[in-house]
Amino acid sequence: MFDMMKMMGKMKEVQAKIKEAQDNLVNIKATADAGGGMVNATVNGKKELIQLDIDDLLLKPDDKEMLRDLIIAAVNKANSEVEIEAKEEMRKSTEGVIPNIPGMDLGSMFNG
Repeated sequence: MFDMMKMMGKMKEVQAKIKEAQDNLVNIKATADAGGGMVNATVNGKKELIQLDIDDLLLKPDDKEMLRDLIIAAVNKANSEVEIEAKEEMRKSTEGVIPNIPGMDLGSMFNG
């Protein structure tokens, strides 16, 4: 027999777990480099740039375009790495609450 109240309670539990996991994404961090370590970018699980380190050798006016390209490369690489970690954290946080349905990517729910 279908128990609507039980299902609604389960949905509230799922929503609470997802919200908690989304809130914790800020604690997941990934750092990536570009230019052989001359530029390092750190992002959090919400894909926000939280730290940027630039080697002093790059701070020359004629290296402006190269610096821009290295920053973009480092940030994009860090975002790719943190996305993997964030999905894993979300999977762990909702394990046992949300069924594992093959082919269903709940990642879009987790970028709140």
